[in-house]
Amino acid sequence: MKAVFEKARAWIELDEKALRNNIEILRKLLPEGGRLMPAVKANAYGHGNAFITRVMQDAGITDFCVACVDEAVEMRENGIKGDILILGYTNPAQFDLLYKYNLIQTAVDFSYAEEMSKYGKPLRVHIGIDTGMHRLGEPAENIDRLREMFFMENLHTEAALTHLCASDSDAPSDIEFTNMQIDKFYHTIDTLRKEGCEIPKLHLQASYGLLNYSELAADFARVGIAVYGMKTARNDYDKFNTDAELRPVLSLKARVSSVREIKAGESVGYGLAFTAERDMKIAALSIGYADGLPRALSGGVGKVLINGERAPIIGRVCMDQTIVDISGAAEVCAGDTAVIIGKSGNDEISAYEIAEDAGTITNEILSRLGTRLTRVML
Repeated sequence: MKAVFEKARAWIELDEKALRNNIEILRKLLPEGGRLMPAVKANAYGHGNAFITRVMQDAGITDFCVACVDEAVEMRENGIKGDILILGYTNPAQFDLLYKYNLIQTAVDFSYAEEMSKYGKPLRVHIGIDTGMHRLGEPAENIDRLREMFFMENLHTEAALTHLCASDSDAPSDIEFTNMQIDKFYHTIDTLRKEGCEIPKLHLQASYGLLNYSELAADFARVGIAVYGMKTARNDYDKFNTDAELRPVLSLKARVSSVREIKAGESVGYGLAFTAERDMKIAALSIGYADGLPRALSGGVGKVLINGERAPIIGRVCMDQTIVDISGAAEVCAGDTAVIIGKSGNDEISAYEIAEDAGTITNEILSRLGTRLTRVML
């Protein structure tokens, strides 16, 4: 582990204790018999799928969900034994992978279920029901088509699911819409069961569905951002203030690669975007937008921590490098550590702050962290 810190140009530190804490906090919100189905898509929200899923498996997690078949196959090849649900579209040309690796595929609508049935080999399936998001799933109103999906040849249907798309808000209109989705889902399930459909399991909650509607009867909760110790945005609705108990898993750090002084009137970086108004001391950091540092943080919008002091980004964030003003910091040398997300001294820059400065959400900031960043579990 020490060698990683000594050699890496930029890296991610993962807090195993925080991850295990978050799993236990979220488990307490589950109904009796319910299980977590963590969303580990997009490289486990940028954290590193191989690292995260091994800890989750050791912590007793037996169910996972991902976005695409390639992510699921990678997990199998990394030794993950539990059930893996693919939430998104898998090209019919890749159905052999579903069968070979014992994966579960979401039937994203009626015509897609027909394609799966034509494959000719038994496939494990969760049937998606659209209750108002209008993204994936057969519309709940199409009872006849939904019923037919449950009886299609070669589809071994194990569950039905929907997605609550406004459960992160306590606005009255959003609560009303979420309750409409919930009622529509359960009503559809009741109707299908009365018409002879066998539906062993149900799931409709993601992170906010569990945080704010934990009373719902379901077999799985597809927790995403919450299991990594975050919310999508700092002020999102969290009915039980669970966020106070969740702990961020990820810190992002980079090496100071060069330190120099510039004179008033000299410019820095591409396009001469920054011109010094006074004599300054600056540092180049070995991280850039190719690593996932948003270019929107250019021009003093974003800051990093070096030796416990804030250093504003000057000029434009480059593909592989970023320049910061260290005039107000204590002695900084090449080889020192800059903290982009995490703690240094008595200060902290959270993923919330990065997201707010960049005009986006934590999910995007984390999931876009690049694969060339070294990842290490502490």
